[in-house]
Amino acid sequence: MALIDIPARAARKLGALAQDDAPTLLTRGYGFGARIWRRVPPGARSAPMRLLGSDAVFVRGVEGVELFYDETRIARSGAMPAIVQESLFGHGSVHSLDGTAHRHRKAAFVGALYEDEQVARLTPWLEREWQSERRAWLDGGTRSAYDAAVGALGRAIMGWAGVPGTPAAQTRWAARLAQIVDGFGSPYSPVYIAALANRWWSDRHSARLIEAVRHGSLRAVSGTALEVWAHHRDEDGELLPARVAGVELQNSIRPMIAVARFVAFAAKELHERPDWRERIAAEAVERGSVVGGPLSIMFAQEIRRTSPFVPMLPGWATADIEIDGQTVDAGGRVVLDLQGTNTDDRFWARPQRFDPERFRDIEDYEALAAFVPHGGADVPTGHRCPGEKLAIAGLAAAITVLSDPDLRILDEGLDVDRRRLPTKPRSGGAVRSAASVSASPSAPASRGCPFH
Repeated sequence: MALIDIPARAARKLGALAQDDAPTLLTRGYGFGARIWRRVPPGARSAPMRLLGSDAVFVRGVEGVELFYDETRIARSGAMPAIVQESLFGHGSVHSLDGTAHRHRKAAFVGALYEDEQVARLTPWLEREWQSERRAWLDGGTRSAYDAAVGALGRAIMGWAGVPGTPAAQTRWAARLAQIVDGFGSPYSPVYIAALANRWWSDRHSARLIEAVRHGSLRAVSGTALEVWAHHRDEDGELLPARVAGVELQNSIRPMIAVARFVAFAAKELHERPDWRERIAAEAVERGSVVGGPLSIMFAQEIRRTSPFVPMLPGWATADIEIDGQTVDAGGRVVLDLQGTNTDDRFWARPQRFDPERFRDIEDYEALAAFVPHGGADVPTGHRCPGEKLAIAGLAAAITVLSDPDLRILDEGLDVDRRRLPTKPRSGGAVRSAASVSASPSAPASRGCPFH
C-alpha cells in the first residue's frame, strides 16, 4: 500500500497542534494547571506552555497577578478565545476592551454595581427571594440548591437592576443565563449550541429593554443597571448600540446568577461540616436575617477560594516578558492560573484545607493579592469584577438558608467531575425538608426555624 504524502506545511501544523496545550484544557479540566506545573521545579512562579498556536507563559501567585494585571505589559483584548468571549461575555462587552475605552465603560459598572449603597439596595431582594425558596423546601419542594439559587439570585438581581417581569418570567430568563454559563466551556457540544441559542435570545431581549427605555415606553428607575446602560455614552459621547448596551446589562446581572454554582459547592461543604451549619444557624437567629452574617460571609469567601469555576485567564504580552526565568516575546500569551493562585502555598497557610476561619476579621479582601476568584487588581481601573460584593452577599444569604436545621442536605450526588468546565456537584446539592426525610439514629434533631 502506498503511503499518502502529507505536504510539509500540513505536517508542521499537525506537529504544532500535537504540542499545543489547549486540547489538554478540554480533556483534563481543572487538572490542566497541575500538568503544566510539572514542567518546572516545585514553587516556580512561571512555566512554559503553548496555547492556540502561540508561545505562552503560565503564571501564578502574587507575582503572576502583578504581571497579569499590569496594563503596560499585558492586554486583554482578543486574548480570550472567541468561542468563550462571544458566548459568555457577549460581543462588544467591556471584557474585550483595554486602555481608556475599558476605563470609561468600567466606570459605569463601578457606579451601578460596586458602591456599598448598591449592595445595601440588594439586601431586601435577597432576603425575600431566599425566604421564598426556603418556604418552598419546607412545603415539600425538591429543587436542588443550584436550581433554587438560579431562581432566587436571578429574581433578586433582576429586581435590583430594574428589569421588569413577573417572578416566573424572571426565573425563566435566569435559567437561560445560567445555561450560558454552563455551556461556554464545552465548545462544539450540544450544551454549547444551547448556550449560543440562549445568548441570541438574551441579546435580543435585553436590547429590546434598552430600546424601550430610550423610546419612553418603559420607565427605568434612576440608579438601576437598566437605567445606567440605557443612557450610557462611550468616550466619544455616543450612545452605545442597543445590542451592546443590552450585553452590558446582562453582564450586570449574569455574574450573580453564576454564583449558583458556588451555592452548589456550599451545599456540599455544609453537608460535610455540620458544626458550621449549627454556628451559622445560630447567627441567623441572633441577627434575625439571612443576609450579611459574618460567619456566612467567612464561609462564602472560603467557598470562592477553593471551589473551581474558571481555572485560568489569558492575556497578550505587549512587551517582552520575563518572570521567574521564563520568557515570552511581545505577541505571546500570558496565562494566569486562578486556581493555583487561590491555593498558592506561598500565600495561604495549609491552602488545601477548607477553613473559613482564615477570613475572620478580613475587612478588605481585595487587598489579598492571591485571592482572585473574581479577578485581581483594582476594581475601578483594573479588570476585577465590580459585582464581587453583590456576589458575596448573594452567596452568604444562600449559605445561611442552607444552614437552617429544618432543611436537610442529602449526601447523594455531591461528587464533582473536575474534567468538566465549569463544574459543580453532580446533583447541584439535593435539599429537602428535614420533616420529609426519615430520621436516622445519628441525625441531629431539628431545633425549629432560626429565622422567625
